[in-house]
Amino acid sequence: MDITFQSLPGSDSESVVRFLTSEIWPFHSISAVDRETAQQWIAEGRFESEENRSFWIVADGKAVGLVRLMDLADSTPLFDLRIRSAHRGCGIGVRALLWLTRYLFEEFPEVRRIEGTTRHDNRAMRRVFLRCGYVKEAHYREAWPTTDGTFHDAVGYAILRGDWMAGTVTTPEWNDEPLM
Repeated sequence: MDITFQSLPGSDSESVVRFLTSEIWPFHSISAVDRETAQQWIAEGRFESEENRSFWIVADGKAVGLVRLMDLADSTPLFDLRIRSAHRGCGIGVRALLWLTRYLFEEFPEVRRIEGTTRHDNRAMRRVFLRCGYVKEAHYREAWPTTDGTFHDAVGYAILRGDWMAGTVTTPEWNDEPLM
C-alpha cells in the first residue's frame, strides 16, 4: 500500500468536516463528531494555525486518515491521529507515527520530545507507540471523559529527540518514590 502525507490546504474545510462526521472515533473524547462541532474546531484553528498543522494520510490516492500536530511553538508538541475504520489494523498507524515523529524532529529543531496520550483500552494505539520507540511515561486514572459521562484511564507516551536520533529507547525510573 502506497502511503503519503499531504498538507491540509486551508480551503479544504468541507473535506475535514465530512471526514470527521462520517466515522465513529471510539477512543476520542467525542466519538461522534457532528457538523457544527467540526466547523467550530476548524474556525478555532485546531487544524491549521500558527501552532497547529494537519496532514491527510493518503493510501493509494484516497484520504484514509488525518494527522493533527499541536503546540508547535512548544518544545513538546502533541498530536492527534485518526484513521478511517476500514483502514485500521493495516499498519497505517505505525507508518503515520513514524512519519510525524521524523517530521517534527526534522522541521522543528527546538522540539526535544513528542507526547501522545490515548485511552488505556486502546490497545492498538498503545502497540503503535511501542513499535515506534515511544515509552509509557504516565498513567492517569479516570482522566479521559466521554460524552456518555463515563471516565476512562489515560496513558501517556513520549519519545525523546536523543533516543530517536540514536535509535534507542530509555525508560523512566519508576521506583523513585520517597520512603514514608
